[in-house]
Amino acid sequence: MQTNFTDTQLADPATRRSNEILRSCVHCGFCTATCPTYKVLGDELDSPRGRIYLIKDMLENNKVPDERTVTHIDRCLSCLSCMTTCPSGVHYMHLIDHAREYIEKTYKRRWDERALRWLLAKILPYPGRFRLALIGARLARPFRKLLPDARLRAMLEMAPDFIPPASENDRPQSFSAIGARRKRVALLIGCAQRALNTDINDATIRLLRRHGCEVVIPKGIGCCGALTHHMGKVEESHAMAAANVRAIVHELDGEGLDAVVINTSGCGTTVKDYAHLLRDHPIADDAARVAALAKDVTEIMADLGLNDPFHAEPLRVAYHAACSLQHGQQIRSAPKDLLRAAGFEVVEPRDSHICCGSAGTYNLMQPAISSELKDRKLATIEATRPQVISAGNIGCMMQISSATEIPLVHTVELLDWATGGPKPRSIANAVTVKMRELPACRC
Repeated sequence: MQTNFTDTQLADPATRRSNEILRSCVHCGFCTATCPTYKVLGDELDSPRGRIYLIKDMLENNKVPDERTVTHIDRCLSCLSCMTTCPSGVHYMHLIDHAREYIEKTYKRRWDERALRWLLAKILPYPGRFRLALIGARLARPFRKLLPDARLRAMLEMAPDFIPPASENDRPQSFSAIGARRKRVALLIGCAQRALNTDINDATIRLLRRHGCEVVIPKGIGCCGALTHHMGKVEESHAMAAANVRAIVHELDGEGLDAVVINTSGCGTTVKDYAHLLRDHPIADDAARVAALAKDVTEIMADLGLNDPFHAEPLRVAYHAACSLQHGQQIRSAPKDLLRAAGFEVVEPRDSHICCGSAGTYNLMQPAISSELKDRKLATIEATRPQVISAGNIGCMMQISSATEIPLVHTVELLDWATGGPKPRSIANAVTVKMRELPACRC
C-alpha cells in the first residue's frame, strides 16, 4: 500500500511503525474471510482491510476522526485472526492499537461513552474494586430490564452468581518446588481473574510446584495493562506494564527467573509485546527482557512434561482456542496435546479460529455483536457433544459459561486434576458430566 506521510509525521515512532505496517498491506482481502465482525455485519469497513483504509486516511491527514470512523474501529475485537490469515505479514495489532491511542487523544466521545470507559478503566484492572462492583451488579441484576442502555444491561447480565473470596495465594510470596527444583518462575496473577475465578491461579501454582517449579508472586505485580491499552488509554496501560516490569526484574536480578508464567492468554499477548509497548520508556531494555521470558502456562508444561497424569476421569473435552492464544501468541497444539496426554478425549469445534465475542471489554462495549458471536460459538461447541469445555482465557470462560450449563474450566485446572489436584469446582458442582442430550446445533 502506498503511503504519503511527511518527514515530520514519520519522526513520531508510532506513526513510523504504522507506516511500515500500512506499506506491507497488498489489499488482497484474505483477512475478510476470517474477520468476525465482517462475518456478522457484512460491511467492508468492519473488516481489517476496511479499517486499514480508515486508519491510513486518519493518520496521514492528521484528521480529527469522525463518528463513522470511530464506530468502525471500536467494533474491532482485536482477535488478530487477520494476522494469522494475512499472507503479507501485516502486523494489524500494532496498527489498531495506534489508531485507538490516536482516537483517545483527538476525538471527544459523548459524555456517557466517556463515563463508561472511565468506569471500566478504574474498576476492571483492580481486583478489590472489581469484586465490589460484581457484588453490586449481582444485587442490581433483577432490575436490568429497567436500564435504557444495552451496555449497562450487558454488564449486569455478565455478573456471575458465585463471586469467590480472595485467595490466600493472592499476595506476594514464594512457593517452593515439590521435589527437585527444575525451574524458578514468576506468576502473573492478573487482575479480573482474581475477582472472577481464584481457582485458576491456585491450580496453576499446584501444577507448577508438582512439576518442580519454585513459583514466585513478585511484590508489585498486577494488571498487565491490556484492558486500558485496548481502550487507547496508553498512559494508564504503560504505567501498569512498567510496574510489572520493575516487579519481575527485581526477581530476575535477584535469585533469577527461568520464565514469567501467564495463565490468561490475553495478558500473555500483551506481556510478550512489552518490548514494543515500552520501546520509548526508560525501562525499555528491562521490558524486552521480561517479554522474552513470558510463557503461557501450556508452553511451560509442554516443556516440563506431565508427571503421572492419570488421576482424572477421561472426559470428552471441547477445547475452545482463545484468540489471544492461537492468533496473538500462535500457540495452537500445546493445550490440546497436554489434555490428550492427561487422558482426556479432546474435540475441537468447527470454525475454532473465530472469536467468541469476549475480547476484553468488548462484550460490555459492543453487546449486540458480542452476543451474536457468542451464540455462533456456543452452537459449534454444543455440536461436539462435550462433557466439559476447556479454555485458556478468563474472558472467554465468562462469555461462554454465561450461556451454557456445560461445565467450563481453565485448561490448567484439568491438568492439575489429572496430575493429582482436586476435581475442578465447576465439574464437581455440575448436576452430571455424563454425555447429555444437548440441543440441536444452532449453526
